[in-house]
Amino acid sequence: VDAAQRAKAGQNDFLPGLIADLRKQHTTTLDALVANPQRRAEIAGGLNIVLTELERLLQGTALLSELTPRALDVISGIGERLSTPLLSGAIHELGVPSVPVWAAEVIVTDRHHGSAEPLLPQTRERCAKLLRPLIDQGVVPVVTGFIGATEDGEQTTLGRGGSDYSATILGAALDAHETIIWTDVDGVKSADPRIVPEARTIPEISYSEAAELAYFGAKVLHPNTLRPVTAAGVPVWIKNSFAPEKP
Repeated sequence: VDAAQRAKAGQNDFLPGLIADLRKQHTTTLDALVANPQRRAEIAGGLNIVLTELERLLQGTALLSELTPRALDVISGIGERLSTPLLSGAIHELGVPSVPVWAAEVIVTDRHHGSAEPLLPQTRERCAKLLRPLIDQGVVPVVTGFIGATEDGEQTTLGRGGSDYSATILGAALDAHETIIWTDVDGVKSADPRIVPEARTIPEISYSEAAELAYFGAKVLHPNTLRPVTAAGVPVWIKNSFAPEKP
């Protein structure tokens, strides 16, 4: 997002360094996660395509000194498109078949760039066609969070923190038994633990209580996260990725 704003101001001298840094960061991570040379080469090729797209988008923004909401959605979704193949590759290394999936192919939204709303009937249809067969074959789809697309394929984003929202949209669309949001705290707290050290984890709350907390600023959930699963009745767990043994 910062790069997009700098490009809008007409700057493009920083671009080669930015692209080189991103390539180095992701290639280093790829080398650490994926041992299979063929799979590593495939993933590296995909990363290069996304980075080339980013460079072109930022060059175009700098050339025009204009940043449209549509262009910002595509630029700000690049990070997810770089990290998802890495995670999928890491899962594959553990002996579990996995494929990366671009959410623009499965989460259908309206045209409200920057904070798009999902169209659940269409999303359910896409999930049945693209994700369900993979799951039935024992393949783990790793889907880019935060991203969606209109019915005609124009990329959108679900708003800041939208990856939680992506998870519950997919959970509802797939009639999942449960959705787990992995974060850095042990569930929903009675207060912000950075401000109130004695804050405790609330064992169980209703969808509406959690939605109220999110609406009034609780950082653990995107305010819209619970909307898809409330209607579907899918339980949501908030778990700590640094302490996965905790309830």
